Amino acid sequence: MGQLDGKVAIVTGAAVGMGRAIAVAYGGEGAKVVVNYSKSEKEAEETAAQVRAAGGEAVAIRADVSKDGEVRAMVEQTIERFGRIDVLVNNAGITAHVPLPDLEALDDEIWDRLYDVNVKGAFFCARAVTEQMRKQGGGKIINFGSVAGQRPFGSSIAYATSKAALMHMSRLLAKVLAPEIRVNCIVPGSIGDTRWNEGRKNFDPVAAARAGAESAPLKRQGTSADVAEAAVYLAAGADFLTGVELNVDGGRQLN
Repeated sequence: MGQLDGKVAIVTGAAVGMGRAIAVAYGGEGAKVVVNYSKSEKEAEETAAQVRAAGGEAVAIRADVSKDGEVRAMVEQTIERFGRIDVLVNNAGITAHVPLPDLEALDDEIWDRLYDVNVKGAFFCARAVTEQMRKQGGGKIINFGSVAGQRPFGSSIAYATSKAALMHMSRLLAKVLAPEIRVNCIVPGSIGDTRWNEGRKNFDPVAAARAGAESAPLKRQGTSADVAEAAVYLAAGADFLTGVELNVDGGRQLN
């Protein structure tokens, strides 16, 4: 028996990267997984196939999490197909690579786009699943913060502050949705096997991996599998945890 047998999970941004790793890990534990995507339909269907191969059930559903109507429609489709929602993983997120001192480069479009997805999107998803989770007697929401939301560094000021906002929102949701729904936040550090830096100018992935390893007491860069392991833990157990930030960063927060 898997740790998530009979459970239904929605994983946003699950077409690639950490979202895919979480969806497949949930499938391996027996879950029925909604593989959410916004644009990457082909990759989302590949993720769904991997979930099935791992032993779970899966369906790919398109929804832009920054649009409340699309989120609500995804939740309705999930309930129609699987009858319940036990876990929501708010993994979907975007960034903009802007040097921190370059204040003028952070225009309205960047701020709005990052907050629409990273903050409002997570809120829309959490709000949409709340009624069903309460009706069935409980559920778990797992949000995705970032070490950039804890300390003053990151791909841009807009990104770092959006993640700080999401992490505080997680604490607020944990308080108001208790006791039926537990809300926790995974805080990844440097994760190597993602598309996060694709298209970034003058980016050296080898140097970045070396720097990520050197900055962590455990002396290696993280992987999507590390993050997925934490996501399984929060989904399958951790019943006395809510409002917690779980750093998956090799101890980087200690520096």
